[in-house]
Amino acid sequence: MAAGALQSHEQSNLADSLREFHTEAGRSLIDLVDESPVLLVFLRHFSCAFCAMALDRVSQVRPQIEWKGVRPVFVHLGSPERAKPYFDYYHLSDVERISNPLATLYQVPAFGLSRTNPYLHSLRPEVLLGWFKGALFKYGIGIIKEDGEQMPGVFFLKERKIERAFRHRTIADEPDYLKLVGAA
Repeated sequence: MAAGALQSHEQSNLADSLREFHTEAGRSLIDLVDESPVLLVFLRHFSCAFCAMALDRVSQVRPQIEWKGVRPVFVHLGSPERAKPYFDYYHLSDVERISNPLATLYQVPAFGLSRTNPYLHSLRPEVLLGWFKGALFKYGIGIIKEDGEQMPGVFFLKERKIERAFRHRTIADEPDYLKLVGAA
């Protein structure tokens, strides 16, 4: 298959996948992407200090993200009821979010977010350093209730394709959200 045909096929597959997923408010992900560029933020479990840090950081830079005409949308592994207090706490209660407990959106080939053993992963030097740099003290840690093996990621979607992506190699990786949307 030629490069152009392969790229067109991948875009079509991505669009089909985006059409299948709906936000908690009932909107399809493809409709959101068609309305404006989307910063799609995949979270880990809600007891993860780095998940809380991601919510906090997006909340902090949200005005700059939206000034660029980009809509933040979150994908999480919990139920809508479990997610609500976290989004409320970080002043993100009005953002679109997708509850995906089976992690099917995480596994869409275009996103291809990996899985890892949460206990072994926690012993990696990068993760330990991230905790000691403040994530653990500021955001805490709790009992894993969602899928602790699922890795997070962030994708800038525009015109039904992935413009830029950040796939976490460790749970402590810190994406530059503004750079991903072209605001930095």
